[in-house]
Amino acid sequence: MSVPDKLISRIPKIGEQRDRGEVVAVLKLNGVITPQPSPLARGAINLATLESALTRAFEHDKLRAVALQINSPGGAPTQSGLVAERIRQLAEKKNVPVLAFAEDVAASGGYWLACAADEIYAHRTSLVGSIGVVSGGFGFPGLLERFGIERRLHTAGENKARLDPFSPEKDEDLEWLHKLQTQLHEQFVDWVRQRRGDRLSAAEDLFTGDVWLGSKAAELGLVDEVGNLREVLARRYPEAAIVVAEPKKPLLARLGLGAPAAGLVEAVEHRLLWSRFGV
Repeated sequence: MSVPDKLISRIPKIGEQRDRGEVVAVLKLNGVITPQPSPLARGAINLATLESALTRAFEHDKLRAVALQINSPGGAPTQSGLVAERIRQLAEKKNVPVLAFAEDVAASGGYWLACAADEIYAHRTSLVGSIGVVSGGFGFPGLLERFGIERRLHTAGENKARLDPFSPEKDEDLEWLHKLQTQLHEQFVDWVRQRRGDRLSAAEDLFTGDVWLGSKAAELGLVDEVGNLREVLARRYPEAAIVVAEPKKPLLARLGLGAPAAGLVEAVEHRLLWSRFGV
């Protein structure tokens, strides 16, 4: 047989599918959780950018399990919930186990994502937890006066301009914000309790927003074991092929192009989230 004939013989015919045997799909969840992906985003997690990767991860015929490789300091609570719910929906539809693996950080929304798994693993040095809610900003009430600038803000609705950064803080606005944060915190706690159940330790308050190293997180029941993705999958599924699914980067990010100002703002925002955990 000639070389061209040999090459042609390797091409699957229409309707033919190669038998890859058993598969474990690895879904990479890397970056800040944000509803606003930009052309420059190199590490953003949200349902829109993940949907195609999620679908690919769960579509294999001989799927044994899906592994979530998580490295995230958290971010938007709604996107955390949407992605986690989508993972559960697909897992139940395919009836396959989901294993989460914390890398450097699985904190706040990153831990919310990890709880979508049936089992959670972490490296002994991983930072895990931060089960809480935080919001922040800046206040500039004296800045405009200093430079002789008059700000004109017109609203319909007495609460439309709550927490305006150029106005002094009001006690009633802070009380409103605290109520929202408390409600979100309760939903986060309920999700963790629902997913982790009686594996959680009662010896320590786990819902103060603290973070723990992976080894301590295992003692507290926030994770099931200390271990990494490679060794656990090799032990659990020695015959399965590992297939990686991750969201495609935006074109400008792949080319390293984009508006410098937008890229700088995005980088600062993401850097602040990561720096809370010293990474």
